[in-house]
Amino acid sequence: MSGSGDEGPEAGAGRAGGRTEPEAPGSALSVDLSGLLGQLARSFALLLPVYALGYLGLSFSWVLLALGLLAWCRRSRGLKASRLCRALELLEDEERAVRLGVRACDLPAWVHFPDTERAEWLNKTVKHMWPFICQFIEKLFRETIEPAVRGANAHLSTFSFTKVDVGQQPLRVNGVKVYTENVDKRQIILDLQISFVGNCEIDLEIKRYFCRAGVKSIQIHGTMRVILEPLIGDMPLVGALSIFFLRKPLLEINWTGLTNLLDIPGLNGLSDTIILDIISNYLVLPNRITVPLVSEVQIAQLRFPIPKGVLRIHFIEAQDLQGKDTYLKGLVKGKSDPYGIIRVGNQIFQSKIIKENLNPKWNEVYEALVYEHPGQELEIELFDEDPDKDDFLGSLMIDLIEVEKERLLDEWFTLDEVPKGKLHLKLEWLTLKSDAANLDKVLADIRADKDQANDGLSSALLILYLDSARNLPKSTVQRALKSGKKINSNPNPLVQMSVGHKAQESKIRYKTSEPVWEENFTFFIHNPKRQDLEVEVKDEQHQCSLGSLRIPLSQLLMSDNMTINQRFQLSNSGPNSTLKMKIALRVLHLEKQERPPDYQHSAQVKRPSVSKEGRKMPVKSQKSVSPSTGDSNTAPSTPVLGVDDKPVREEKPQPPEASPLGQRDLGRSSSSLLASPSHISAKEPTPSIASDISLPIATQELRQRLRQLENGTTLGQSPLGQIQLTIRHSSQRNKLIVVVHSCRNLIAFSEDGSDPYVRMYLLPDKRRSGRRKTHVSKKTLNPVFDQSFDFSVSLPEVQRRTLDVAVKNSGGFLSKDKGLLGKVLVAMASEELAKGWTQWYDLTEDGTRPQVIT
Repeated sequence: MSGSGDEGPEAGAGRAGGRTEPEAPGSALSVDLSGLLGQLARSFALLLPVYALGYLGLSFSWVLLALGLLAWCRRSRGLKASRLCRALELLEDEERAVRLGVRACDLPAWVHFPDTERAEWLNKTVKHMWPFICQFIEKLFRETIEPAVRGANAHLSTFSFTKVDVGQQPLRVNGVKVYTENVDKRQIILDLQISFVGNCEIDLEIKRYFCRAGVKSIQIHGTMRVILEPLIGDMPLVGALSIFFLRKPLLEINWTGLTNLLDIPGLNGLSDTIILDIISNYLVLPNRITVPLVSEVQIAQLRFPIPKGVLRIHFIEAQDLQGKDTYLKGLVKGKSDPYGIIRVGNQIFQSKIIKENLNPKWNEVYEALVYEHPGQELEIELFDEDPDKDDFLGSLMIDLIEVEKERLLDEWFTLDEVPKGKLHLKLEWLTLKSDAANLDKVLADIRADKDQANDGLSSALLILYLDSARNLPKSTVQRALKSGKKINSNPNPLVQMSVGHKAQESKIRYKTSEPVWEENFTFFIHNPKRQDLEVEVKDEQHQCSLGSLRIPLSQLLMSDNMTINQRFQLSNSGPNSTLKMKIALRVLHLEKQERPPDYQHSAQVKRPSVSKEGRKMPVKSQKSVSPSTGDSNTAPSTPVLGVDDKPVREEKPQPPEASPLGQRDLGRSSSSLLASPSHISAKEPTPSIASDISLPIATQELRQRLRQLENGTTLGQSPLGQIQLTIRHSSQRNKLIVVVHSCRNLIAFSEDGSDPYVRMYLLPDKRRSGRRKTHVSKKTLNPVFDQSFDFSVSLPEVQRRTLDVAVKNSGGFLSKDKGLLGKVLVAMASEELAKGWTQWYDLTEDGTRPQVIT
């Protein structure tokens, strides 16, 4: 009994435990069941693509590619997060971060430059004001940006910001530089080195499409210039405040929601580029934000001042460069394929690539506008083109103040950051003159007084301030109703301006017949005595003309101060439709200073402030895919000065104040944002305005092929063949109709012949929407197309246009046999255009042979 009594409590405990045991497994089973289902779902999600690939008979390489892409994305996001944390640490405790060994390129500007001062008092002020600044930004998003996005398109009518939180980290000023020399006495110039590293949360939603997206962190670093001018003798002592970036700031964004796809490597650089382009349209020189403090201030003059000068850069040659190419895993030393990146402020140019040469000769010429100095330098970097990552060959930085003092510099410069290498440059500082006294001499110097070309070295600069328009005609729209009634609606006007083949267009103003643009444009002019400014106001929504205007530039030569500021009556428009513009012409004059025979001067060469590890290395040059460069024939060209050839006609419009590269910052930076190759967008070489080597690559290849075909024999009158076109204008349809019939006697691109097709533009419009293409005819030198195309354009307008027709070889996807077979440029200024004509046209390598309309 005692034994049974002794074991009673244990047995009771055991029985008690036995009674509770059925509940424990049940609760554990419920927890394991949810985890098991989640694991099964993840396994199914992973195995489904594998099963789908096997079911479809596709290669297992796709799985490996997807895994590699996933790892790449995670690594990219991890690096971006680490850069954000490092930047935040620097902002929170600058002294501690420096002691822990921050790299030189991450240090603030006041460490590198003794004339840059710290501004802790300003940072403390901004920190105290930051909550109120955040309230202003949220109000700006909700009351200004949100209604504007909703009104831009009917599909965005349900767009809204669900959360706007700029974050707790305020904007920081890393250094301030005040200019006291070489500045106007009636202005104060400050350069602020700004950094913003914010854990912000900005979420947006389009309820109509159940779309959510947002931003969770932003980094932006750059040099912001603040100009206080004019200084006046009454309160508040300053007439206006102007703010802008000297060059594009560095930007990095972490996306959320649907826009998280933009963090994929390859797309993140593209998205940042698009956003930087939007910023550039408002805040990067020459654009600026101007806040008037006194009502009497000339606001238009402050917003868009006339440039201080024009820098003409002769990029001539280099010597004794490093050989970076190697063979047999480095056992055999090779040469280099050098090219140059040239930057003046926000304007970036890229030279041609010279293959296998350590002493390359480029002989190219570029012209750049200089708006602000001091503060802008000429920066040049040389690279060796490689299939993967281009090697650095040296750099150079020249103070433009020195160039302005000397006016003309023709020197050899030693390259920095490399053991050897020299660069030969000729720099000319061109001043802007408001009288035509020196125009004839300038025209003679650049040989514009004899030739009839409209392209080449510039003799003048045209500055156009587009203000506003009034009483534009409303667009007539026919509703798809049984009654077929027509209603009038306000247009979406934009303005297209062109001088020769150089064209620009304004921003679009939506749903208004009284648009206000307040935009500035510049054109380099070859010969103002023969060229005209053509302006057309168009409705972007219905692609129709609202009015046009033609102003001979010779009219400006006879105007007071070579400036016209008035409202111009539009033709082919409403009776009271006007366009207000201010147009100024300035002659580009090189003032040669007399120097003693023994005078010697070398321009001040600035040393880079960042180590080579912090450099942004450009990637291999390749063709841009932007809509405006849909053709492979891209470059204007005229011979180098001193050569007795006649200038060659330009084919693609040259951007007026920058280069096609001008969308990315290729230089160094002293900001805390680490340099990354993803910030570089690959672009094609910038066309030189005075160099035979700068001809389009397709044109060069075509000329080389012609020389091979000639091979000691005399080619006929049409060595590249001919194309038959029918051209007429339909007044009823208000369209230009072009029928491409056939081609004959084309050259063979390969042993199998050619795969020709025809591409057309109506110049100066070279947008993707303005391109027309035929089908591809396979393996034939006498293709027949018989395809009809039309361009929506009025008869008065089309008579100012030029039809650009190119016959090209298709070659297939990723084929090396793509190229140009011939071109023709047909001027539409013919009285027979309404009747039309059918004619065979001779194809040439650049389309410049005059075509006689029979």
